[in-house]
Amino acid sequence: MGRRVVITGMGVVSPIGIGKKEFAEALKRTKIGVDKITSFDPSSLPVQIAAEVRNFKAEDYIDKKLARRLDRYAQFALVAAKEAIEQSGINFEKYGERTAVLISSGMGGYLTLKEEDTVLETRGPSRVSPFMVPKILINIAPGIVAMEYGLKGANFAPVSACASSLHSMALGALLIKHGYADVAIVGGAEATIAHLPIAGFASMRALSTRNDEPKKASRPFDKARDGFVMGEGGAVLVIEAEEVAKERGANIIAEVKGFGMNDDAYHFSAPHPEGEGAAACMKQALDMSGLSPEDIDLVSAHATSTPVGDAAELKAIKKLLGRRAKEIKVVASKTLLGHLLGAAGATELVAAILMMQEGFVHGMPNLDNPDDEMEDVGHPGKEAEKWNIRNLIKNAFGFGGHNASLVVGRYEG
Repeated sequence: MGRRVVITGMGVVSPIGIGKKEFAEALKRTKIGVDKITSFDPSSLPVQIAAEVRNFKAEDYIDKKLARRLDRYAQFALVAAKEAIEQSGINFEKYGERTAVLISSGMGGYLTLKEEDTVLETRGPSRVSPFMVPKILINIAPGIVAMEYGLKGANFAPVSACASSLHSMALGALLIKHGYADVAIVGGAEATIAHLPIAGFASMRALSTRNDEPKKASRPFDKARDGFVMGEGGAVLVIEAEEVAKERGANIIAEVKGFGMNDDAYHFSAPHPEGEGAAACMKQALDMSGLSPEDIDLVSAHATSTPVGDAAELKAIKKLLGRRAKEIKVVASKTLLGHLLGAAGATELVAAILMMQEGFVHGMPNLDNPDDEMEDVGHPGKEAEKWNIRNLIKNAFGFGGHNASLVVGRYEG
């Protein structure tokens, strides 16, 4: 069985709010963070909308000199980690030797790579920054958090495309559960809103082209969905062994009760159309938790707003939960946040835990005409509503067939 794993801190930087307080209020208002791109001129692109983190200045939260040495994605990671660690109240002089850090990203420091490539082409190799290489590395995010707080446990960045940050959560829990760490700082961050990534996803026909209706573009589970909307941001959680949290008198937010990790082994970018891998992954998590479908009140779906992916996930949910699927709420936070790629799982998990804490579920404002697979599946209306959540399942799936699922619930000592 191993040790119980609990959550004691959370931090978030998102397109609808920076920090948990602002983020939670935006969820309650069902605020949509998708709009026209402002960080560059997107007029040459077929897709000109995204969910940007507006008004973010890293130096407002972290040392100015350090901020200049970090790519935007790593800035997100460090700011989110700082908030999570502050909430946890942990003393790393005592626990730092056995604190792991696992913070993921799908694409890492792409913005820096793009900038320095331009410098190389226009100003020559001597002007390329000596900080370029560490700034672009995906593993620099957990590395910088460790350096800031003196954390000397296992430190790496799991990468599994859009499942990355949920894999970080699961692997951090695994390290704690089996005694390889006592505490873990886990999550993910992403900042890839730029010409080339958008052009690439658009070429795959993966993105919504609703440029004239950005607020209506991200439409998980709706029949009129036409692809996802790229987002940016990050979320970090502090997890620890139950006995460590109790020993130091920590306020326990929730418990990680089970997790599952597998692969579809089907297609490089499409899920299995019947949701077989997703269903098996959720079952792993549910079996580990010792709970039954009757104990689940919410599924925070991966649901990117692609035609095939959403339908496959709904099939998987019904396969796992049976008749219970109609009695719960299945919510897709990408309708508000866009798709944060490697940071999606952790950011949406923080949203789900906040909803569990405060007894509500955010609305699905673009769910006008539900997919046929939504039959016998419960879901919120267009506005937030009260909802009692004891336990939830969080899913995240990535290109390559990577699947990750977590069961998180209220802590009962």
